[in-house]
Amino acid sequence: MKPVEIEAKTLIQRSKIPSIDYVINPYTGCVLGCAYCYASFAGRQFGQPVKEWGNYLYVKRNAVELARKELAKMPEHKRRGTVLLSSVTDPYQGHETQYRLTRGILRELDAVSYPGTIRVLTKSPVVTRDIDLLNRLPRAEVGMTVTTTDDTVSRWLEVRAPLASRRLRTLAELHEAGVPVFAFVGPLLPHFATRPELLDHLFGQLVETGVREVYMEHINLKRYIRERMDAVLADEPEDVREAYVQARTKDHREQLDAIVAPLLDKHGLRLRFDEVVHHDEFKGDRPDVYGPPAGPTA
Repeated sequence: MKPVEIEAKTLIQRSKIPSIDYVINPYTGCVLGCAYCYASFAGRQFGQPVKEWGNYLYVKRNAVELARKELAKMPEHKRRGTVLLSSVTDPYQGHETQYRLTRGILRELDAVSYPGTIRVLTKSPVVTRDIDLLNRLPRAEVGMTVTTTDDTVSRWLEVRAPLASRRLRTLAELHEAGVPVFAFVGPLLPHFATRPELLDHLFGQLVETGVREVYMEHINLKRYIRERMDAVLADEPEDVREAYVQARTKDHREQLDAIVAPLLDKHGLRLRFDEVVHHDEFKGDRPDVYGPPAGPTA
């Protein structure tokens, strides 16, 4: 799949995500193409349907230049806001090794000694390339999305993403290098409701990497996401398909919440926002009307 280079008009966008003031997306689309990703709506501006998520990538070739110009114009008090790299793409997907846009943006943030929190969220070990910059920025942190410790499951739902085991090693490498880390356990996979020992193991593995804080979300199964998930689930056993049907219910969420809380205590992990975030099924299924869900993607 060949990426398409484009000229973006703006880069640093105001955010609707709780605790995030600004988002920066150097790319539109994401070649990782994870089945559950809410950001599959992101290509609509280029006429890309939801079903094509993972099969296109638009590269904002002027992203670094825009970062420099927009940071120069940003008032000092606004520079204290929290910046997320990224909300609807993975800033370290494979093409970053060629285009180096995320590194360039971090360099511009470093050039102005950006005093606010810079939060990076990714699934990719490429992030370790930029440890030098991350350590120079006064309030930078890296979150790694880890939904399972089972490489078979991660390959099933996150076909082109780095394996779960590699992401755990990346967290450990970042922690050992002095970069503050957290884990994004999102989505919280439905089968944990009947196999809590798997979540117990996941939390234990995260603690071993140096993680002390997790952000968690229940799986988002709005209609446009289900359309993609149905294709993935089609050949799975009936009990697996049923688990994803039940995942839309309040009872299922409450069951998982009751499992999560004692396991977090057991492992000494802090939960951001003091709850597992969930998406209101009654707000509709059109992301273009209701905006992106509460959490980021990577």
